[in-house]
Amino acid sequence: MAISPEIPVEVVSGANGRPERQPYIAFEHVCKSFGSLEVLHDISFHVIPGETLCILGRSGVGKSVALQHIMGFLKADSGRILVAGEDITHYDERQMQSIRRKVTMVFQNGALFDSLTVGENVAFPLREGRGLAEDQIQQIVRGLLEMVGVADMMDLLPSDLSTGMKRSVAIARALAAEPEAILYDEPTTMVDPLIARLLVDLIQKLQNQLNLTSIVVTHDMRVAERLADRILFLHQGQAQFFGTMEEMKRSDDEVLRQFFELDELKLPPV
Repeated sequence: MAISPEIPVEVVSGANGRPERQPYIAFEHVCKSFGSLEVLHDISFHVIPGETLCILGRSGVGKSVALQHIMGFLKADSGRILVAGEDITHYDERQMQSIRRKVTMVFQNGALFDSLTVGENVAFPLREGRGLAEDQIQQIVRGLLEMVGVADMMDLLPSDLSTGMKRSVAIARALAAEPEAILYDEPTTMVDPLIARLLVDLIQKLQNQLNLTSIVVTHDMRVAERLADRILFLHQGQAQFFGTMEEMKRSDDEVLRQFFELDELKLPPV
């Protein structure tokens, strides 16, 4: 099994062997079960500030569950979770509010407010105690919608949008909160290959322009190849692999080889 050795949170070695900065997000031996079903078993990984981690694996292996632990929507049965230099393992809802101002999540369905227009959805985080004038809010909203390529949809309702457009708006709303990190839950699922490619282009542009720390949950190797600095591959609730894409491709692990072979039969690259 090609699992990377345990890495202390205080000092993480980079590709050149020199110490890197303290991880922005880290799991240490995290376990989570729902009844008799163990979804995460002894999971350890880290994400350095400014890096993008892609969590790969088939459906039902715990990829989205890992994100929900970072946001505090779920609590680990054992192990430790660190975010933005804080041990959030036992944080209550009030304590998590400060973390969620630093880390935001883009859900599969966009999680937009149905009764608000696109512009009002993106403006929502800007109205929460920021003290901005209305003309400032509208200027920021227009800029964000232009950045994600849906500037002409400002007055539409979410029900008027395609799945891909909803995700673009959700990304704009996430950026309005000025986060330090963004978590993307299957951003390219249930969209056609062209829209998937546009969404990956957008996430990559945000990486380059804003230097955000990111985690992208996906089952698509092509997405990971475009975006990932490191890969976490989950299989049956366990960390089958943690490392770079190059290291993963060189692995002789049978589970990884099967994943590569099946993936090659799918759609063209995004």
